[in-house]
Amino acid sequence: MLLKREIGKEMLIVLKKKSMTKKSAGILLFRKVNSILEIFLVHPGGPFWQKKDLGAWSIPKGEFADEEDVLIAAKREFLEETGTSVTGEFIELTLVRQKSGKLIYAWAVQGDIDSSTIKSNNFEMQWPPKSGLIKSFPEIDKGEWFSIDDAKHKINPSQISFIDELIGKVK
Repeated sequence: MLLKREIGKEMLIVLKKKSMTKKSAGILLFRKVNSILEIFLVHPGGPFWQKKDLGAWSIPKGEFADEEDVLIAAKREFLEETGTSVTGEFIELTLVRQKSGKLIYAWAVQGDIDSSTIKSNNFEMQWPPKSGLIKSFPEIDKGEWFSIDDAKHKINPSQISFIDELIGKVK
């Protein structure tokens, strides 16, 4: 938003920025198999992530509008990225700030999902770069269940605290 202020004979134009901090909301889905805690993570789709593994995985999450209810946004993003809706008793987790500055709001919920049936929404981008060709890619190319130790190696390092907090709340 531009604000104009007159100072003597000069006009001062002030640019008032809306919050530029990006925010995402997501769900940390967990299950217990033979009393062992497992975490569901997703791998981002598209050519930039194709060969990345350790530290590239994430909870299913996505950006939301300022006026949107954050838990509702988290549930919507889970559905968009996995093709499955999630219900249950949601456990609010502590807000995380990623290295990029993005804020991640998350809730943990116990549930189950067949990782082989993941159906993500798509996004479009120019690919290859500067080719003028627009191609469509899935936002998420796969989802998998991991043990706690494996999940901590696979997940974006800034999201490890979600797993640690979950362990403290469910054991």
